[in-house]
Amino acid sequence: MTLSDDLSKLEELRGRGTLTDEEFARAKERLLGEGAARSATTPLVATVNSFRRSRNDRWIGGVCGGLARVTGLESWAWRLMFTLFVLCAGTGLLAYLLLLIFVPSE
Repeated sequence: MTLSDDLSKLEELRGRGTLTDEEFARAKERLLGEGAARSATTPLVATVNSFRRSRNDRWIGGVCGGLARVTGLESWAWRLMFTLFVLCAGTGLLAYLLLLIFVPSE
């Protein structure tokens, strides 16, 4: 169930008179607090927020070194993947350039 489904069920219960306004406010606050805490603590969000270009393990811009640190895969493997993707209509070059532009350095 999504957060919007839960909120609409609470509104429905309040509309039928099952919940008082005070109970509705407490339940809504609890739902909204749990939703924000749940989305902020997911491992994927934490990993994406910690992704930085490397200053030490770099050939061009440090993107592969940063990816290696975050994922645990060696930087040479990331370089090989980007090279293979460059051969596939240049998608690797485009992805690398976008990461180079938008990912901050350490």
